[in-house]
Amino acid sequence: MENLISFAGADIEAGENIVVHGLDMQIAKGELVYIVGKVGSGKTSIIRSITAENPVRSGEASACGFNLRGIRARDIPKLRRSLGVVFQDFRLLMDRSVWENLEFVLKATGWKERRRMDARIDEVLEAVGMATKAHKLPHQLSGGEQQRIAIARALLNEPEVILADEPTGNLDAETAEGILNLLQKLNKENGTTIVMVTHDKTIVERYPGRVFVCADEKCTEQ
Repeated sequence: MENLISFAGADIEAGENIVVHGLDMQIAKGELVYIVGKVGSGKTSIIRSITAENPVRSGEASACGFNLRGIRARDIPKLRRSLGVVFQDFRLLMDRSVWENLEFVLKATGWKERRRMDARIDEVLEAVGMATKAHKLPHQLSGGEQQRIAIARALLNEPEVILADEPTGNLDAETAEGILNLLQKLNKENGTTIVMVTHDKTIVERYPGRVFVCADEKCTEQ
């Protein structure tokens, strides 16, 4: 199996500081992988290295066929089209409808043809069970519904990998379960690789996958 994400002896930075020393992590297509640890242990910094927000200056690092060491600025948008990112705080545009939020991303990533865009938006809303909410503004939706829209947005460009950074952090237990079931379905049925940052051990127990633990400036597989 090919590795979609690979780190070998890589130091992970946050600002000027190294927060994870010598990261070794290989993630293959179709895997479900957790990165767990306390706040400030470097979990999110690893995600930011995968999306080329954080530079990787030592060791080896690649994601979706792109070398993260010295990736060219013009290649970063192409890398990010291969990655769907879901955040704890949804990050929807509050002054635009659900439909307009998704349309904005398609236009920003180079889609031009109206009919294809419309069809793709319908498809992802259907996939996350939100087909009837396209006309709503984000504030008219519950937290769980907003997170489903955020997942729909992450799916637009058919990414090979979804990076979910504490995707249930702002949700109650019942709503969180719906989101986790949705991510697991994407993993099992579509073969989408999921890399999830969480501090919630119960998630890892209920939805088993590979687990990397960040602690003491290291991140190692459990």
